Amino acid sequence: MPRCPCTVLMFVISFKLRQGEILVEPPALKSLSQGGIFLIMKFEIITIFPNLFTNFLNESLLARAQKKRLLKIKTHDLRRWTTNNHKTVDDRPYGGGAGMVLKIQPIYDAVESLKPRSNVKGQMSNVRTILLSAKGKTFTQKDARRLAKYDQIIMICGRYEGVDERVAKYVADEEVSVGDYILFGGEVPAMVLIEAVSRLVPGVVAKSESVKEESFSNWKLEIGNWKFNLEYPQYTRPEVFVPKTSSKYQVVSPKSPVGLGPLLGIKGKKWKVPKVLLSGDHKKIEEWREKHSKLAK
Repeated sequence: MPRCPCTVLMFVISFKLRQGEILVEPPALKSLSQGGIFLIMKFEIITIFPNLFTNFLNESLLARAQKKRLLKIKTHDLRRWTTNNHKTVDDRPYGGGAGMVLKIQPIYDAVESLKPRSNVKGQMSNVRTILLSAKGKTFTQKDARRLAKYDQIIMICGRYEGVDERVAKYVADEEVSVGDYILFGGEVPAMVLIEAVSRLVPGVVAKSESVKEESFSNWKLEIGNWKFNLEYPQYTRPEVFVPKTSSKYQVVSPKSPVGLGPLLGIKGKKWKVPKVLLSGDHKKIEEWREKHSKLAK
């Protein structure tokens, strides 16, 4: 479902009405905006541990994308929507059993308050509500591409023994898992989803080629089944690396004196960059990368 016009953040040149100042599109992002328009991606995180996200959201590319107003990521303490003085978010499971279960009432109220209200009768908001759950569908790059088309993603982070099943049935649009293993809660899976989806938003990754050429991005049809190429192997300096027997390592240049490598490193061990990558022949390099891209279903 494509983003609706109501999600436009600003034009190439627009007015910031509150402060009365003119905003100009950063030059680095001009080629990535569509039709001279910026679109903003919103993430709403419902959790009982909002502080877990503090450093995650304030470092690296996510912090930069929020500063550029490409992303808007907010954490919400579930206890805000409780109805008693103790701010209780969980209770004992019906039928007995170990542990506590997150209640539906505060989660329902939280999701409802975070969903945008459309002023146009009959117009649907482009929002997806996701419950992070160990029993959910395993999250893939295909899901990341699908979710990147939404304006707003509301994430519910499970905790304790789980979440009242009525949240999955009636509140969330889908349940998502990040793998076949158990974590303390849904906060780390929420971080995984945010990173995977946000980097597909134009402008978040400065070089769009970096996103296009990565693992799981280049699909091709083979023997009647869809398969995809994993990213090809990457190398950087030095051209030759000689490992030592101790915890320290010695870097040996190709111009080093004869015999220096074996004396300082493990005898006979030299880890070299493939010659074709040093050749400068772009056609051969492309062929090598295609050949060495791992294929998976």
